Amino acid sequence: MNRSLPLVRLLERRARALRRHLSAAVAGKDTGVHQARVASRRLREAVPVITEGLQHTKSQKAQRKLRRVTQALGAVRELDVTLHLIDDLADRAGVPPAALAEVRAHVMEAREERRKVMLARLSRVDTDKLSRRLNTVRDALQHPTPGHNWRPTLALRVVRRARRLDKAIEAAGQIYAPEALHLVRISAKKLRYALEIADESGAAPCSETVRTIKRVQETLGRLHDLQVLQHHAAAVGALPRSRRDAPDAGLAVLSRLIEDQCRHLHGRYVAALPTLRDAVEKARRDVPARLTARPRSAKMTLTSRRRAAAGQSARQGRAGGR
Repeated sequence: MNRSLPLVRLLERRARALRRHLSAAVAGKDTGVHQARVASRRLREAVPVITEGLQHTKSQKAQRKLRRVTQALGAVRELDVTLHLIDDLADRAGVPPAALAEVRAHVMEAREERRKVMLARLSRVDTDKLSRRLNTVRDALQHPTPGHNWRPTLALRVVRRARRLDKAIEAAGQIYAPEALHLVRISAKKLRYALEIADESGAAPCSETVRTIKRVQETLGRLHDLQVLQHHAAAVGALPRSRRDAPDAGLAVLSRLIEDQCRHLHGRYVAALPTLRDAVEKARRDVPARLTARPRSAKMTLTSRRRAAAGQSARQGRAGGR
């Protein structure tokens, strides 16, 4: 059996997801932008790992093109999320409608400008060539060379990223510090992407650990998105009165409501810290051990070798006696 077939399927799933969501993003669908960016990041995570030691993959060229896709989608994705948050706030009691409408118009204007930039950047990415590069990677995986050594590479990546996340958690502590929490979120996301490869390939199943980290990452992601919205509200408030309709009082109320939500999400993160720390420790301890373990069929302990030798000797003795 070709041990690389799970990697081939993993690569094909992620490549299909990118093609599908990228088409939706170009068509103007906001969910497509977000999903395409996630798909590009997951491919960027997988390609250098699963091709470690393979020859003739052109993986570096594929990675460069994937990086361009991620960068092109980034700015628009952030503003799409901001617009969704504004729509959510519109249904809540006590939210000043004039202030919210003013912030929405500000974000919409910025989104249109960034969408033009996104489409221009995507037009410079040859998606057909990207597909050919990924097909080259797939073909190499179907016929791996003897130097294919992706498991230790992934194990080392998991260990390093688990340590970084542990340090980020320690540095952030339990104080509401946006920049420190942002580093925790980024570190959690990177560790999760590495663990997903171990899980999806079947090399080291860890779905529960992935889910735990993802839940915390999503909490911190929502917190970060609210902070971005708060930044846009402050930008509107900084405009001269002649260039806006929303009163200062309405913008102040909106800012406090956003701040309250941020504090609430931070409290949720603090409550999840013990579970998160356990997940990080499990990722660092168990996943690399499974990735670097020799296959069971190849294992033979000293005791089993002695038993096998003794059995063979006994059979030879009986044969000689006959």
